[in-house]
Amino acid sequence: MYLYASNEEVTRYVTWDTHSSLSDKNEFINSFLPQYDAPWGIELKENGKFIGTVHFVWWQPKYNSAEIGYVLSKEYWGKGLITEAAKAIISFGFESMNLVRIQARCFLENEGSERVMEKLGMSLEGISRKVMYVKGVHKGLKVYSILKF
Repeated sequence: MYLYASNEEVTRYVTWDTHSSLSDKNEFINSFLPQYDAPWGIELKENGKFIGTVHFVWWQPKYNSAEIGYVLSKEYWGKGLITEAAKAIISFGFESMNLVRIQARCFLENEGSERVMEKLGMSLEGISRKVMYVKGVHKGLKVYSILKF
């Protein structure tokens, strides 16, 4: 995790700070990561190397809805790996969690994540302006979703 969490290009579009030491990574694992409803690691099929995470940021069983999030080591960007992992978690959500709606959000300037959401078959619902205060700045978010039919 430290290999990607210490890369400023990777952490540019996440809500947590770039890790500057292994103790930052340990603190993140112990305090921030448990806030997610279901974090899964992404491994390379050929060697089991841990290269990122895909997870439900939140899950509302009462409303059959959830939000996914993901992060990937920069050296694996553009290879379809996040799309593959996110498709798996979406299928799991629809088939095993009885979800009818799954959403994802990204910062306005995060074109890579936006492309992933489009490849997942998600539709742009709109923009929430200055909805999140992160790293000292109010940020807007694009909201995408996919529905089970």
